[in-house]
Amino acid sequence: MHSVFSRINNSSALLSSCAMGLLAAIAVSSMLLALFEAPLDGGVVNVNSVKVVYGKGRQRKYEHAVVNFEIDADLSPLFNWNTKQLFLYLDAEYTNAKGVQNSVVIWDRIVRRKADAKIHVEGKRAQKYAFKDVTGFRDASATYTLRYNLMPHVGALVYGTAGTTNATVAFPPVINHV
Repeated sequence: MHSVFSRINNSSALLSSCAMGLLAAIAVSSMLLALFEAPLDGGVVNVNSVKVVYGKGRQRKYEHAVVNFEIDADLSPLFNWNTKQLFLYLDAEYTNAKGVQNSVVIWDRIVRRKADAKIHVEGKRAQKYAFKDVTGFRDASATYTLRYNLMPHVGALVYGTAGTTNATVAFPPVINHV
């Protein structure tokens, strides 16, 4: 009648079809859950101080911005049964002297548990990523925004904003040489 191999092939095709259907149902329900979820309450991003110093690059000097900031946000409403982890990052958006609009990530954190989703960073200095501009920071001001990327177990990535500064923060003139 039927060989053993054709029966194994039919069984594996049925099982993989069922698994794909289940994953598709989870992905669709996850997207519907994201549509009907209430938006996050506003997190608070405060910039305590900004200093601009000279620093050396490989071939020329650059102006480096040193930013001290505070973050206070509750991201626990983003965690549900399908949340694997959150990737948080603080970015600075500014327009340089040549009129080019830039967005620079100056701090990040990965949150894997709902218990760690209440973020309170106080007096932090952005050291992980260099915040520099070839043309300089003269006559520029930046808006700092806390953004997140929700990574689900199954489904599409979700991007959002968790908080922003109330006003733009101006870059001061260069104060010293490094």
